[in-house]
Amino acid sequence: MGGLHLEPENPQNYPRNLFIWRSNLLGSSGKGHEYMLRHLLGTKHGLMGKDLGEDGGKKPEDIKWVDEAAEGKIDLLVTLDFRMSTTCLYSDIVLPTATWYEKDDLNTSDMHPFIHPLSAAVDPVWESRSDWEIFKGIAKQFSKTAVGHLGIEKDLVTLPILHDTPAEMAQPFGVKQWWTGECDLIPGKTAPNMIVVERDYPNTYARFTSLGPLLEKLGNGGKGINWNTDAEVEFLSQLNRCHIEEGANKGRPKIETAIDAAEVILSLAPETNGQVAVKAWAALSEFTGLDHTHLAKPKEEEKIRFRDVQAQPRKIISSPTWSGLEDEHVSYNAGYTNVHEYIPWRTVTGRQQFYQDHEWMRDFGETMCLYKPPINLKTVKPMMNKQPNGNTEIALNWITPHQKWGIHSTYSDNLLMLTLSRGGPIVWISEPDAQRAGIVDNDWIEVFNVNGAIAARAVVSQRVPEGMSMMYHAQERIVNVPGSEVTKTRGGIHNSVTRAVMKPTHMIGGYAQQSYGFNYYGTVGCNRDEFVIVRKMAKVDWLDDDSVEQSADEFNNFGAEG
Repeated sequence: MGGLHLEPENPQNYPRNLFIWRSNLLGSSGKGHEYMLRHLLGTKHGLMGKDLGEDGGKKPEDIKWVDEAAEGKIDLLVTLDFRMSTTCLYSDIVLPTATWYEKDDLNTSDMHPFIHPLSAAVDPVWESRSDWEIFKGIAKQFSKTAVGHLGIEKDLVTLPILHDTPAEMAQPFGVKQWWTGECDLIPGKTAPNMIVVERDYPNTYARFTSLGPLLEKLGNGGKGINWNTDAEVEFLSQLNRCHIEEGANKGRPKIETAIDAAEVILSLAPETNGQVAVKAWAALSEFTGLDHTHLAKPKEEEKIRFRDVQAQPRKIISSPTWSGLEDEHVSYNAGYTNVHEYIPWRTVTGRQQFYQDHEWMRDFGETMCLYKPPINLKTVKPMMNKQPNGNTEIALNWITPHQKWGIHSTYSDNLLMLTLSRGGPIVWISEPDAQRAGIVDNDWIEVFNVNGAIAARAVVSQRVPEGMSMMYHAQERIVNVPGSEVTKTRGGIHNSVTRAVMKPTHMIGGYAQQSYGFNYYGTVGCNRDEFVIVRKMAKVDWLDDDSVEQSADEFNNFGAEG
């Protein structure tokens, strides 16, 4: 995902574009869906709460606050996604993307130990192209268009104080604010690192289709360790061949096809190249003083190629970037190498650590692992009984777990899945709560708070504890979604009643294991402590025209009688 560029001081002088690839940004990943509709897209939304600037609330003092929040921060939204997710529904352009059996790709995750292929058995249908070919085409055309407008440009970017770097201990004795004059602004110590990045825009395509020179200069690595990759780059020069024409990528290994890209990954990753795995474990050994290479030496000569995984999914090789092993005797188990290989835990002390001795942790009462009741985010009281429809309203805790029969937005709307579920959005509630609200199984209900509203069917179940309600992750705004009685617009999705709330303790930085690490520890949105109002709908309005409005009882009785 990328491409969003904003200049708050002067936003009218440039196009604001956002390209999204495979990520359901406005759906399953969009915590605070209605906020995104209003502030990111500037389109119809179900947001009923007001920002601090609108209601005169207390505002943060350390930032410049704009009372009138921007609505519609982007001009063009382009999505590459074969799943037709919620993001696609709101996009200006949806590029026709190849799906399973129409492209070559790799598939793996941290939750299973195999490398799986996607193989092109047939050509992409109609005008579809693979993700790789789409991005390559965009890069090629962009490079041509950039000539005369954009050359070699330099940007100043900030890099957080990262985990697994010397800077992770930059602020061990407390946090001082350079912006208020408590200390000097020192990049990498009291502030983020500041780096000048060179961008060669006319050569975007040349760089996209070749392996860059930094692998020879800097090597490869992760989580604080680094190893030489000269042998792997030379191997890729022979396997993928090199560019011979004059230009920015002359003499560099080619990455022209999706299989070329897969081979680059397979060749450079310790999980799929035994020699690299041995080098990676050796790099870790330099820190621990112990020899860990025995964990990979039995597979040192194993090199997994793309055609290998096409023939049969292959099990990955043990790598120091994970804390478990992948061998014939031990299934993956987090923390295994810390215990059995005496590798320090990635904490201040190097041991399993439970007490967090940091002033912010102390201020928030989170120095130890302990239970805390849900936070009152003040999203229910302003809406309770404010727009009555004659049915009882109850407040319940709201959670959004992953579903059993799909993943993200894939396949929830195909015929088999629609048959297994109820053919549209559903919300699970407990039997006691349903009885309290006068709701029976399969009733149309409304779930809402100041963040937004959802119109869905009720699943009344003994499996759900009293006081809790849940809606499985990624039920899209695609089929059987009526209008909301509260917002007067189409009922939302599971994230319509959530909002991403930044938690200060996730932004400590400069304090070892609490320093920033992309996708592991950072400024995540805390959206699980949420409450909603649940009530039975008085009527179901499909927002087609006035003639199709009917009461919820009439709708349900029609289905029973029919």
